[in-house]
Amino acid sequence: MAVGVPVEEAREVSDALVASLSRLVGQLSLGSRTPSRAEVEEVVASSATRLLVASETNGAIVGMLTLAVFRIPTGVRAWIDDVVVDQQARRRGVAEVLVREALRFAHGAGARSVDLTSRPSREAANRLYEKLGFALREQTSGDLLGQTPPT
Repeated sequence: MAVGVPVEEAREVSDALVASLSRLVGQLSLGSRTPSRAEVEEVVASSATRLLVASETNGAIVGMLTLAVFRIPTGVRAWIDDVVVDQQARRRGVAEVLVREALRFAHGAGARSVDLTSRPSREAANRLYEKLGFALREQTSGDLLGQTPPT
């Protein structure tokens, strides 16, 4: 577990937050477009999304995750996306802390399941997701990993 790397929900948008997200999104995928300040404000303001950030003791944001929690006719569901840890902070448990906090929040909100997608080439991430209870589900458009909270 990443000791000393607290995770919190971003509730206000600052220049530092926008710059950190731009840096992290750039590491997420070569094809990812960095979000504008207005887009970050929209995510933070939305009642359906939670932007979780992990910071070091000096305040530097070293990881992020977006959690969407939403109601459908059959219950509350949740989706994890945009999980990324800064290259310099990887292999220290930051992603695990982020995902565990997202699961805690989703289950607390009554989510019947929590889903995410991950490319097979992301072997370390997929090992983490499996460790945290996610299971591979086949889908025509790609692999889907899902976790159902214990009853």
